Amino acid sequence: MKLSFEEALKKLEVVLKKLEDKEVSLDEAVKLYNEGLELSKQCYQLLQEAEKLITVKMNADEEEPFEVNE
Repeated sequence: MKLSFEEALKKLEVVLKKLEDKEVSLDEAVKLYNEGLELSKQCYQLLQEAEKLITVKMNADEEEPFEVNE
């Protein structure tokens, strides 16, 4: 199921809070870490897609594209 950027970001925040818990087991920490990686990748992809759409729209309207600092 594909989440919106906001949903994925909220889930990522929950995962990070759980990982900060010193009582979490190693197995659970590994699962949470992997889940966090996937959510992070999804957020990044959604941001990339949004950037492409904005750039295409700006170019279609003959606007100056913005610089992205990575």
